[in-house]
Amino acid sequence: MKKNICLLLTLIVLFVTTASAEKPAENTLKTIISGMTLRDKAAQMMIASFRTWQEEPEDPDKEKPPAVKITELNEPIMQMIERDRFGGILLFGENFVYAEQTLRLVDDMQTSNRKGGGIPLIIAVDEEGGNVARLNYGTIGIGNMALGATGDPENAYTMAAILGEEIGLLGINANYAPVVDVNNNPANPVIGIRSFSDDAQAVSEYGKAFIRGLHDKGIMATVKHFPGHGDTDTDSHTGFPVINKSIDELMETELVPFKAAIEAGADMVMTAHIQFPQIEKETYTSLENDVQVYLPATMSHTILTDILREDLGFNGVIVSDALDMDAVSKNFSLEDTLRLSINAGVDMLILPIVKDIDLFRETETWLDTAVALVESGDIKTERIDDAVLRILTLKQKYGLLDQTDFTVTEKKISAAEKSIGSRVHKKTEWEIAEKALTLVKNDNSAFPLQMKEGDKTLILFADSCASRSGAGDLVRKMLKERKALPEGAEINVLKVTKGNEKACVSFAEKADHLILVHRVYTAACLDPSTEDGFSSGTFDRVIQAVHKKGKTVIVVSCQLPYDAARFPDADAILLTYGSSAMSKIPQEGSSWSPNLPAGLLACFGQGKPEGVLPVNIPELDEHYRPTDKIMFPRQEK
Repeated sequence: MKKNICLLLTLIVLFVTTASAEKPAENTLKTIISGMTLRDKAAQMMIASFRTWQEEPEDPDKEKPPAVKITELNEPIMQMIERDRFGGILLFGENFVYAEQTLRLVDDMQTSNRKGGGIPLIIAVDEEGGNVARLNYGTIGIGNMALGATGDPENAYTMAAILGEEIGLLGINANYAPVVDVNNNPANPVIGIRSFSDDAQAVSEYGKAFIRGLHDKGIMATVKHFPGHGDTDTDSHTGFPVINKSIDELMETELVPFKAAIEAGADMVMTAHIQFPQIEKETYTSLENDVQVYLPATMSHTILTDILREDLGFNGVIVSDALDMDAVSKNFSLEDTLRLSINAGVDMLILPIVKDIDLFRETETWLDTAVALVESGDIKTERIDDAVLRILTLKQKYGLLDQTDFTVTEKKISAAEKSIGSRVHKKTEWEIAEKALTLVKNDNSAFPLQMKEGDKTLILFADSCASRSGAGDLVRKMLKERKALPEGAEINVLKVTKGNEKACVSFAEKADHLILVHRVYTAACLDPSTEDGFSSGTFDRVIQAVHKKGKTVIVVSCQLPYDAARFPDADAILLTYGSSAMSKIPQEGSSWSPNLPAGLLACFGQGKPEGVLPVNIPELDEHYRPTDKIMFPRQEK
């Protein structure tokens, strides 16, 4: 009894102490908000992006000069940041050149904002790793599906911690990652290898580990794209996807990782520009073609407030996906985009990306329009205050409200240069990439190659991955450095083009060993009758010709793994789940994805595939479309 009374008293003291500690903080934030103008509040909800700059010619009859990358602030941008005091700025690949340059760019952004009396900025980046990595001189990362293929969520933690450390050293405090979409549609053209798996529970585990890795490096984590972008066959950058699922169906799959991520402390949730007609019934007359479209999740009060806030209990910041994507910009007016999104529950809006002087001017139009909508009563002041309180609470959590000095010091430069893209980080990245390599088929002992003295090996790249052909040259160089090539052995690299099919077949027939490198980034890459997929037809004929000669073929899939079903006659099939453009051997210090080079080295016996298949790979029908029958089932370690 005595113990129970003591425990009760302890809990009461903890409750009172916690409550008294939290209330003053919230009151302080509310005091800050009460002293802000309406324009200041609206600006806190805006995330600007300055990607390229294109001036207007002095002579209107002349062509515009070429756009230049924004790697330092020009006077107009500096003045805008000082004047408008946005809540955040999103960086893209064009903004990164080298560590000191980025540090000074970020410092100039923060300093300009502070000069105008602004609250320190959320500086964000889409550093997912793999296919979506903006820090082009850092550690690229191997991508989520490759992480899922390792069979161990701790690899997601390790990779996220590396990415978090590197961006943090540049003054970036928020990552728009991880993607926790469940890739349950093989025809998905935009998520694909950005997803950990097509299994909701697996995505949950890897997503939580990724969040933990970012948090341990002091980086805000953002899960996307709510309520799920995995079951689409349309890219919202270029179209307006529809997912015809009920809330019960979403609860069974798509929402499972989001719920887990929220419980793991995700700071922000990014919305999807997708229609869910079984959930959001309100329609809008599209500007593009006057047809009725459903409000996307980004503009749905039901999805963002009723489901995300109330049902899933998310109390953090809701951020929109970019509002210049076609799903929004081609269907909704600027005024209605703001009105519907903010009223639905969006706290921060990613404005159209500045690429020229016209988009620069439009950035301010968004802010002016938001203010006018509040003044007219189309958006309630209480909704704005609620959003700003969430934003400031997040900034306070990460110490931004107390940060006043962003000066770039030699110490900061040295720390960034020492860590970003370091040998230690890249070694870890390579080791994880090797763990992800998945051998789904190996007939006739085709893998690895058994090269003898004087043997010739042909590495043939499909047109869809011709820009990756430098990986073949890199691997040849690495094999020579490792003294892993027999005396007189040769490795030749060739790319498929529309006019060289006969030459490809002839080269393959003469080679002693053959590796075919294929890349699928859209379903059309599987169909030989399409512009994207004609190489697959060449591969069919090469495989047939080589088999007639009694030789074996290895197919290496270097992006979406669904082409494993495209070449059933291949003797061995290896999956790398990613690659990066590499037209020639990269220079020392430059960044590139290790997935494909690690896979090609493994074909020569330099590395052992240990990965497990993180998605089901379906058989294809006669039109090269996925069927309901599974050829290679998802695996677990």
